[in-house]
Amino acid sequence: MSAGPIFPFVGLESADLIVDAVYAGGTAGNAADDALARLLPVGNQGGFRPAGSPRAGTVRLVALYTSGTEVDWPDVLDTQTGVFTYFGDNRQPGREIHQTQRAGNLLLRDVFARGHDTSGDRRKVPPFLLFHRAFPGRSVAFHGLLVPGAESLSSDDDLVAIWRTTRGQRFQNYRARFTVLDAGHISREWITDVLAGRAYESEHCPPAWKSWVDGRVYRPMEAPATTSVRSKAQQVPNDPTGRAMLAEIRDYFQNHEHDFEPVAVELWRLVAPATGQCDVTRPSRDGGRDAIGKYMLGPPSDPIAIDFALEAKCYSPDTSVGVRDVARLISRIRHREFGVFVTTSYFATQAYSEVRTDDHPIVLICGQDIVDALKAHGYTDASSVRAWLDARATSVQGD
Repeated sequence: MSAGPIFPFVGLESADLIVDAVYAGGTAGNAADDALARLLPVGNQGGFRPAGSPRAGTVRLVALYTSGTEVDWPDVLDTQTGVFTYFGDNRQPGREIHQTQRAGNLLLRDVFARGHDTSGDRRKVPPFLLFHRAFPGRSVAFHGLLVPGAESLSSDDDLVAIWRTTRGQRFQNYRARFTVLDAGHISREWITDVLAGRAYESEHCPPAWKSWVDGRVYRPMEAPATTSVRSKAQQVPNDPTGRAMLAEIRDYFQNHEHDFEPVAVELWRLVAPATGQCDVTRPSRDGGRDAIGKYMLGPPSDPIAIDFALEAKCYSPDTSVGVRDVARLISRIRHREFGVFVTTSYFATQAYSEVRTDDHPIVLICGQDIVDALKAHGYTDASSVRAWLDARATSVQGD
């Protein structure tokens, strides 16, 4: 739910864009109710809505629309870093990655390439405006001005072609990462100038946009969390798909929960790919640590390894990880080590609060984090999670 102002449908064509504002849809009961089409000349369908033609190279502005309901393609906005992950428009098998109806992936390819080139090339990158589905009807919420890439990402990381499988057919789609710029108010005057081909020259151009064009300087809209203790509702998925994914994991290890520990290590690797060697300890000799490993920091030519201890609990959704569980891990962490606690459930408020209040170096990975990590790597439902678990089990047996 957006906390910003609400603009009525009548008059949207002259409204400014304000981050987190809601732009109300119409009440006719048809496609003409679409608020985004009233706001900008970009049509009323699809996730990619360009003003201009990607194939002809005439795009001057792009509205990116996300419903937030695509289970297989989970667009995610990280409000703390300002990085937005968006999936392209080749979402079914049968076509080459750039041969989509709306040419969205072709547009992504071109703008990300220009983003890494000269200032003159970046002037050819159209502003991207991010919108999210809102209620009621065909209302939308505005989430910000985007530019391709991020300060922390190289050209190998910001636009990546990934493989997916549907009905036994493999195909590729793009995973794109944008930065939401620190521009909370986009004036109608700048939008008018953008559509006229004067995005950079306009006196109304947001300074953050101009900085990116001039020197590829990213000035993200960052919103650090005001609290470091997540509630149960924030730690446990509330959607049927997420709950089913966790249920698949719990059922897989029912009556032999200790076997979850190697999988917890693999889940941690999904979250933290810089994890190096990691060994699962034997139950009788774990000393309060289900696994011990190394996390790698620094350049590949000269990395350093930070030791960590990992604890895993394959708990039911209504069984929390309490103070005693967490204290056991804390007591086993040695000097210059950190801890990782992975659970399929959630951390009780008191346990969570004590970890954060006392600044214990413990990473807390709950059920929602597990679901998010699996989805980000292409495992988006219970059946694909089961296949992932089977592959892990086969690998362990092979070792």
